[in-house]
Amino acid sequence: MVRTLAKKGTVEKMSELEKIDIIRNRLGTGYKEAKAALDASGGDVVQALISLEEKAHEPVERFQVKGNDLLDQIKGLLQKGQGYRIKVKHGERTVFEVPASVGALGLVGVLASSQIAILSALASVAGMANNYTLEVDHSVNFSEGKGFQEDKVNSRKGEQDI
Repeated sequence: MVRTLAKKGTVEKMSELEKIDIIRNRLGTGYKEAKAALDASGGDVVQALISLEEKAHEPVERFQVKGNDLLDQIKGLLQKGQGYRIKVKHGERTVFEVPASVGALGLVGVLASSQIAILSALASVAGMANNYTLEVDHSVNFSEGKGFQEDKVNSRKGEQDI
């Protein structure tokens, strides 16, 4: 450890590890990030702190914008999907049926969790191997009492224009 303190007119010298520790303690960064910032600033601790602070604010703003866009897209998909139903069929028999908006939420779950994505992939492979089909139906079942109204002009069972 190289550390010399002089009284007047000289600069305090610190080891690189001490500089990294200062950066880590002030900003809570890891060694790798602190070392990279220190190297980029030519060993200047203050400049490294400034660059890390500026860098820390950028991703949060970008993430919030992307997060808001994603939320708007999900809301739009949920509103669009209210008249659609997703059906899993084996031959002519309907095995499973849900509103498309629930399917959209399932898709968000797949995107959010790698474990759910793996489980979904395995289920898809098993379904294809056993001749299951996936259908998107635009006709609305009034017996469920959901309060949806069918657009008689534009809806055709089993067909959709997207």
